[in-house]
Amino acid sequence: MKASTERKIIRWVHILFSIPIIGFIYGPVAELPYAAGAVRFVFFPLIVLSGFWLWKANGLKNTC
Repeated sequence: MKASTERKIIRWVHILFSIPIIGFIYGPVAELPYAAGAVRFVFFPLIVLSGFWLWKANGLKNTC
């Protein structure tokens, strides 16, 4: 897979998994226990990891 295609996929994962965070902050998702748990323990860690990957992937590939 080309680096540009990989970056586009990771960027879209990052954007799409950010949508539940908006619902958690501005909507009633925080009041639903299953949805709140999914946002806290699934979506947020995936957003952090994909953001870190987008930020550091280019530098990590150049050092290998």
